[in-house]
Amino acid sequence: MKSSIDSPADLGRTAREIVTRSVAAVGLAGIALIHLLDSLGKFQETPYMGWMYVGLMVSSLAVAATLVHTHSREAWLATIALPASAIVGFVLTRTTGLPQAKGDVGNWSEPLGLAALFVEGAVIAVAGYALAALHPVGMFARQARVSFAGAR
Repeated sequence: MKSSIDSPADLGRTAREIVTRSVAAVGLAGIALIHLLDSLGKFQETPYMGWMYVGLMVSSLAVAATLVHTHSREAWLATIALPASAIVGFVLTRTTGLPQAKGDVGNWSEPLGLAALFVEGAVIAVAGYALAALHPVGMFARQARVSFAGAR
């Protein structure tokens, strides 16, 4: 019986994949936690932003759970999209403000906001690394070789 890890290179690739997926899942959980802590007053101030926080928290945990179970391109793209959308929201609330939410304009030094930006940036960096490591072009080339070999 042959193992899916046949060489030291396969072992290294598998170890990097496990660590990358774990770090990203923990980072997504951290994003959910930071927004949970910040959401306590949001429902009274601006209810729609409170619900946006809930959507981000639930989505972050769902994508984290997906990463625990799979190493797919779609999961990694979602891992980039979620924190990127949170960063866009942060920048909008600090620059132009959002409807009924002008109180944070110019408030760039809020501790939870800075923590969120740090974790979101780190998750995006890890997901970018993981996407680059997937080598989709090489995967398609392998599939083409298999198809041609089977046609003989």
